[in-house]
Amino acid sequence: MSIIVQKYGGSSVADVGKLRYVAERVMQTARQGHQVVVVVSAMGDTTDELLAMAKQISPNPERRELDMLLSAGERISMALLSLAIRDLGGDAISFTGSQSGIITNDHHVDARIIEVRPFRVHDELPPGRIVVVGGYEGVSYKREVTTLGRGGSDTTAVGMAAALDAEYWEICSDVDGVYSADPRVVPAATRIGTLSYEETQEMAEAGAKVLNAQAVEFAKEKGIAIYARATHGELPGSDPSSDGTVVRKSPPRMPGMVVGIASERDVLVLDSSAPPGDVLALLAERRVPGKQLHVFDSRTTVAISRENLHDEGQLKEVLQARFGGRARVVDDLAAVSGIGAGINATYDNVLTGSATLAGAGIAPSGIATSSFRITWMVPGDRVKEAVRALHEGFIEQQRPLVP
Repeated sequence: MSIIVQKYGGSSVADVGKLRYVAERVMQTARQGHQVVVVVSAMGDTTDELLAMAKQISPNPERRELDMLLSAGERISMALLSLAIRDLGGDAISFTGSQSGIITNDHHVDARIIEVRPFRVHDELPPGRIVVVGGYEGVSYKREVTTLGRGGSDTTAVGMAAALDAEYWEICSDVDGVYSADPRVVPAATRIGTLSYEETQEMAEAGAKVLNAQAVEFAKEKGIAIYARATHGELPGSDPSSDGTVVRKSPPRMPGMVVGIASERDVLVLDSSAPPGDVLALLAERRVPGKQLHVFDSRTTVAISRENLHDEGQLKEVLQARFGGRARVVDDLAAVSGIGAGINATYDNVLTGSATLAGAGIAPSGIATSSFRITWMVPGDRVKEAVRALHEGFIEQQRPLVP
């Protein structure tokens, strides 16, 4: 019997009615003859609500206690889903991250999985049980509860899929796949049928919310297919890309095309003329999650995501005390990115995107590139305009490349 790992996001398990629907969908998968492992996120906005409460208590909450608090959300979901499956006549058992063998490093709030030991999961599957795992959490080698950063339930799911040698990993949410931009911002955005691992990882790093970057990295290493689908959609058929997005090694597409526009609003940029080694040592000491690093001629620039930075006030105070006027934090910027394989083989896409933004009256304060991404730093209050302009220029008006 093949093993299928399914992951359901917070919107899919937001209330009791939705939990019952997910339980029935899980049962349908089991009736097809599969052994099923289900990974669940916290219900709805539970994680945000818990974090907001913590910050009412302390503006800079201690990271270990945050992990103890935030991991509670997934435990509620996993127990309720297990009860719902049993109520439908199925056999289910719920496990926390530690019980299911998710071993992490000792970083709190943004831990990384270093090993998965799914012994208890293996023991429960052969009798026909459905195993429900609380996502987003694990246990460090020091036996501390840890969480994997926002979107970490994806990482739990793909780590479990790799350790169990699953046939595939299905990620289910209220969106039927990965879109060329956020449909709430760009009504003309279209679903992308197939993506490469690298394109998907870059989209996640650039702010797209459908998949987690570390999870895609795991999938790429193990060659696991990812099916991103709507919870209310059918189970995968002979052509999963017909009603979802399939992430695989080599999608049938010519290189050089921009396939998606992603953005991240809450970005800080640290700019410092202090010795680069001193700046990086401070960031490492405080475990600040940097996204992009540039060091040139003794000047250091680091883009930092606010999403996993829970002590911003303390960080600014320490920077001021240590470096004074040699370090400043710019916090009114956003990052807008175009993603696609081979888009930086020439400078054409950089020039086209910059001209498009200029035509919209938006002046980027910086540009960064990788093999699969071009990122423009734009004023935070213009980010939606920038996304719409780049989507229209790169995707809505795009002409297929002829080999």
